[in-house]
Amino acid sequence: MSAPEGPAGYERNDRDDRPARPQGDRPPRPGGDRGDRPPRMPMTVKGRLRAAARKKARKAKKKGMFQRRKVCRFCADKGAVLDYKEVKTLRLFITETGKMTPRRISGTCSKHQRQLAVCIKRSRHLALLPYAPSHM
Repeated sequence: MSAPEGPAGYERNDRDDRPARPQGDRPPRPGGDRGDRPPRMPMTVKGRLRAAARKKARKAKKKGMFQRRKVCRFCADKGAVLDYKEVKTLRLFITETGKMTPRRISGTCSKHQRQLAVCIKRSRHLALLPYAPSHM
């Protein structure tokens, strides 16, 4: 059996014929400070608040405190019906800036959050609720 041929008909030597590579001769890689990166930008107010909230939550978790699970008020009270004409109820789910509160804050289930969003949009369209914060 002949040696395998490489490109353009050159014969390739078997790998057993080569001397072993020396181990451990590679120089150490530079580590530590990456001076090529620009300094970090100062943290925004929102970022500082978020960081403080995370720190507070970690502390509370360490102490063994627990936060009460929010329950959907529409699932708990079957008599409460979502209606676009009930502005008083809908205002509870709108922030002072006029935005809809997310599920994780309001505690509503996904089914009622979708219905709530439709009701809020409908009442805004009929001018029962404001779009902008200056009209609240």
